[in-house]
Amino acid sequence: MVEITGVTANSPAQRAGLAAGDFLCSVGGHEIVDVLDYQFYMTQKNPELVYRRGEKEHRLRLRKGEYEDAGLLFATFLMDAHHSCKNKCIFCFIDQLPRGMRKTLYFKDDDSRLSFLQGNYITLTNLSEREVDRIIEMHMSPVRVSVHTTDPVLRVKMMKNPHAGEVLSYLGRFAKAGIALDCQIVLCRDYNDGAALLKTMRDLLFYLPALRSVSVVPAGLTKHRQGLCPLRPFDRESAEQAVHAVKAVAQECFEKYGTHIFYCSDELYLCAGLPLPPASYYEGFEQLENGVGTMTNMEAEIDDELPYLAQDFPLAQLHHHRTVATGTLAAPFLQAQAKKLAALAPGVRVDVVGIKNDFFGHTVTVAGLVTGGDLVAQLRGRDLGECVLIPRCMLQHDADVFLDDMTLTQAQQALGVPIYTSDGSGADFLHALLKTDFTE
Repeated sequence: MVEITGVTANSPAQRAGLAAGDFLCSVGGHEIVDVLDYQFYMTQKNPELVYRRGEKEHRLRLRKGEYEDAGLLFATFLMDAHHSCKNKCIFCFIDQLPRGMRKTLYFKDDDSRLSFLQGNYITLTNLSEREVDRIIEMHMSPVRVSVHTTDPVLRVKMMKNPHAGEVLSYLGRFAKAGIALDCQIVLCRDYNDGAALLKTMRDLLFYLPALRSVSVVPAGLTKHRQGLCPLRPFDRESAEQAVHAVKAVAQECFEKYGTHIFYCSDELYLCAGLPLPPASYYEGFEQLENGVGTMTNMEAEIDDELPYLAQDFPLAQLHHHRTVATGTLAAPFLQAQAKKLAALAPGVRVDVVGIKNDFFGHTVTVAGLVTGGDLVAQLRGRDLGECVLIPRCMLQHDADVFLDDMTLTQAQQALGVPIYTSDGSGADFLHALLKTDFTE
């Protein structure tokens, strides 16, 4: 049962007489606990609703079309509190945050509902039997799982949760029900790499054909690890060993099943000093959000867009200068892409600056963890041109605020030039370098 906080004007719910302060109990005979129940059962045409007003329950037939929005509003998106993580993983990034940041950054999320709704990865340790059954009943596919290792003992050791090993059985239940699985392995040196990694990959093949993709990403380590489990960052040799192991199994899968399934993050390739695979290797780029194939995909988009730029921009007539700021990981890549543009628009000067992460430590190299303070400190005093371009991932997803709570406006004032964002696509990156009006 969830409280209705509002009703959209002229909606089916308003026409039926529902109002703020009512409590929705069930739809079509199914109890409503949260957003998943609501979205799943409310899709039907003319559903029967049970609601409570005061101390009395009422029943009505809601006149609406199939998939039509009923018009009910609730206090939160989930209609329930977020499920916090019950693990104490040795690699947890949140445990490595310094004190004094905004409170929301310290919340450890492990909510199965967000796996389906927003693509979040879950560890399975937070799932109740009811939630497992509901995932199967509703066929919530795909489910994205942080596996890390299929060795139950090692998984307990890494996640500091006594149930971390036994819940791996849920993978089999999901696979049997035909629910697609996208998995990730956060790789910790001396823990789940080497022979343990090979075992995990081969064990996961048991869940074919439900198993769709598996990303292998190195654990992010900050300089704020005092009192935490000692972990060694990957160096060139250890990263190279991991990449070769993953690619070997991936090639076996491709030869046997027609898909690679296993993919290393761009970070592992670059740490190993190895070239990134071509776009064809990544097939559908299922795990871009994990940094898997991000650069390859962007380069392919850039190469596709370059021949058409002359149709939208007077390339020979452009004369301007702008600075691109990113993490140290992507800086050499973006420099190479900017050089491609220089051949077509020689009057456009592009300076790419890799921002060293002094806030979290230099082992953190991704753009999404660059703070406003580091950005300003390392760009101040440089000839920045007319503006600075940054990837949108540097800012909070729903606000123009950096991780250290510096606002975009404050950063602009400190640098004395406008700062614009790019969404990370190849076309948007090129257009941001060329266009003169950022209001379009």
